[in-house]
Amino acid sequence: MSPYTIMMMLVVLFTPVVCWLFSISQKEHRVPLSMWAKEFHEKRYYLHAMGYLVIIKWKSITDMLNEPIKSDVGHWTDLIYAIEGEFTKHIQDFFLNDTLTAILNFHYLFIYLFLIYVTTVYFAYTGDRDMTDKVTLNYLLIYALAVPYYLFFNVEVTSSWIPGMEALLYHDGAYTVFYATHDPLDNAVPSLHVAIPFGILMLNYLHVKEKGGKMKEWRHYKYFLFVLLNTILFIFSILYLGIHWFTDIPLGILIGGVGALFIHHLQPRIRNDYGSFFKGLDKIKVRRHAIIEGAIALVMFTLILMAVNVQMENSDDRVSFRLGPEDSTYEIIQELKYGEHVDSTVKNLDPSLTLEVVYISVEESAKTMDNGSIDWQYLVSIGEHYIIGPGEEVEIVTDSYLIYNLIVMHNPSTNSEDIIEVSVVNDYNDNKMWRAILLSVPSLWMTAFVLFRLQRLKANKRSILDSSPSHLWVEEE
Repeated sequence: MSPYTIMMMLVVLFTPVVCWLFSISQKEHRVPLSMWAKEFHEKRYYLHAMGYLVIIKWKSITDMLNEPIKSDVGHWTDLIYAIEGEFTKHIQDFFLNDTLTAILNFHYLFIYLFLIYVTTVYFAYTGDRDMTDKVTLNYLLIYALAVPYYLFFNVEVTSSWIPGMEALLYHDGAYTVFYATHDPLDNAVPSLHVAIPFGILMLNYLHVKEKGGKMKEWRHYKYFLFVLLNTILFIFSILYLGIHWFTDIPLGILIGGVGALFIHHLQPRIRNDYGSFFKGLDKIKVRRHAIIEGAIALVMFTLILMAVNVQMENSDDRVSFRLGPEDSTYEIIQELKYGEHVDSTVKNLDPSLTLEVVYISVEESAKTMDNGSIDWQYLVSIGEHYIIGPGEEVEIVTDSYLIYNLIVMHNPSTNSEDIIEVSVVNDYNDNKMWRAILLSVPSLWMTAFVLFRLQRLKANKRSILDSSPSHLWVEEE
């Protein structure tokens, strides 16, 4: 059964169950079936649906930029590894169990996607317009916030770097094809599996506290606990499955927190709860916002350029992967348009060990990953096989279009001390850096907006919970 089929079954079967179950104690708030069309139109929920389509396209564009600019921006995995070592491997080794792996694989992909979708539907079904707005914006804007960190501060997943750590999530047939073509899992920081559900939790908290309520007395408290429980499970899953570093968790919380604050303070203006969207704005205020928020964004942009410059100066023989004895991992070559090509250089950086490489299409590779790991001998028999001696390299040219391909690397040694470091450089023959910078602008501005907003709230001795526009502060005084 394909991931798409499973996802649609979840949506069709469990959305009504979740909405019904968590609204039992608030039946009076449920939107009757006969009123759904009117509710959808009057509260402009069609904009929410359009927003989901926008972010799907945004994500696709970002993913298509990630690989082409890697040769310039490099990655920071060695730094993260130096900080936390093999902490995540110890977690995986301690809990390793086939049944647990199957459950967490399912939860990581399907429950995560389902949670994002059903949360919007749940709040809409229970007649909560504000929370419907906020959780929808949460998904849209937190992903946008993460863009510059994904593109310019690459960190490889733990299973690509820590010798002996299994890539439990994507060495399994259909999962492999899905992730390679939709979410390549080749960049760990920050974790959106933490950022997005944490954003939901924080939005709930800000919303209730601003109104002077208590979380335990809120009519959605049980659903809040449901999201909290899943967030905790996501945190464990990303460490256990060989995807994220521990560092990704606080960074994900930080991204989720910034996004939640931005949404909490902007949503009332979007809904015109305090008058028109532009009420209270004048040339002086606009100029002040532009100067201060622009300055903050410029500082952040400068730091990004400095980081890129550091990586470019250290690009020679940069380590891309580290393979322990009998380890296998892969590099994804994304689909190309007609006439495009990618020149890949795979270099064995070890002075004494031999590296094996297989070049194969993603669809074909799925046959070798049906048992939770790569069947290397079978892979060798159906793909293009290369043997790279110590200090040697091979050039692989990809010119097939509309097909995802894999460069699968394998350390054939059985000696526990033999760890091979590999450099993989993919030249997409297209400078896309300017597009990456352009896609990062919204993130820089949102962060600057939040920082300036918090400063203004503090200067006016107002609570961080206060989402009212600043022109009301003078009127209230």
